[in-house]
Amino acid sequence: MTTHIHLTPAMFTAVDTPLLSSGSLRATTFRWPSGVCGLRIENELGSLTLLPFQGQQIWSAEFGAGTHASEKSGAQQEAARRNITMKSMFDMPRATQTYLENYGGFLIHCGFTAMGIPTAEDSHPVHGELPNAPYRSATIVLGEDERGTYIGLTGEYHHTVAFSYNYVAQPITKLYSGSSRFVTRFSATNLKKTPMDYMYMAHVNFRPIDNGRLVYSAPSTTDHVKLRESIPSHITPTPEYIKFMGELRDNPARHHTLSPDMAFDPEIVFNVDYLADKDGWAHTMQIHSDGSADYIAHQREQLNVGVRWICRTPDQDALGMVLPATAGPEGYSTEKAKGLVRSLAGGETFNCEMEMGVLTADEVKKVEKIIDSILNE
Repeated sequence: MTTHIHLTPAMFTAVDTPLLSSGSLRATTFRWPSGVCGLRIENELGSLTLLPFQGQQIWSAEFGAGTHASEKSGAQQEAARRNITMKSMFDMPRATQTYLENYGGFLIHCGFTAMGIPTAEDSHPVHGELPNAPYRSATIVLGEDERGTYIGLTGEYHHTVAFSYNYVAQPITKLYSGSSRFVTRFSATNLKKTPMDYMYMAHVNFRPIDNGRLVYSAPSTTDHVKLRESIPSHITPTPEYIKFMGELRDNPARHHTLSPDMAFDPEIVFNVDYLADKDGWAHTMQIHSDGSADYIAHQREQLNVGVRWICRTPDQDALGMVLPATAGPEGYSTEKAKGLVRSLAGGETFNCEMEMGVLTADEVKKVEKIIDSILNE
């Protein structure tokens, strides 16, 4: 049986308000001074803070690592948690539908009618209409599935433009009891009777760690890890930046250890052609010095384009280890010319699934073995 609690903005106030508790799973509502509604869901190992009515973004994620919760006291569990979300210039989310005026969340759904940085030929906003979309419904779910007992958030965003688009988006994020990993699924259904073009990207922004080590299920060759050599108009390249780009183009493995002296300023972008395991999962980790790791896995057939975005500046520190996507981030016209814009038939639904969070040192070793087996097939 699944329990549903339907949320309304009136349920969110300036005071943290416990809404639901079931064993180790809890949900709390609150409202930031900016007016944005926030929902915090928690288990023994960590918490997710989401924006139920604004894009259903995961604004922040905090989890412990290294030892299972059952082996620690409550105080030790709390102290062991780390914020795995990028460092940004925003101390809280802003009530806006403009992408760059509210940028800093852990997971941002991008698309769906278009996605990426628009070129002169495009009319779509940066990364489409999904990032800060106003959701007409938001629902807390509590239940059990094949992974265990969970608490989560889902909702519906209905996007209609006369003569052009009519679809409904339905994401769901589930946090499981006793786990430092969570699952996010996204679906969108074309409500028209005619086909529509679509693009989707999960913009997942981890916090990079100095000397963190990247391990992932793709060969580190220039055929599988390709540097984006075009330089966006907002970047003024220095000679050092151009030199660094040349080094990464010729030797992508150079970025596998995130040395603090590397010039990821303002950004470096790769396209990564992933390989998957027998169950269809592609794996990516940032391994820490204690052996634990930040982790993301995605279904390779659903999200066949892997974008890696690294930005390390005094104001922003972000590691998009992989932004799983259906197309690259160069905007609708460019990706359409590449043949990467998909079509969704009338009444058809697009679905994708990802898992992310934190792994213990023992879990890291298991995933490394899976990655090794993929690369050595």
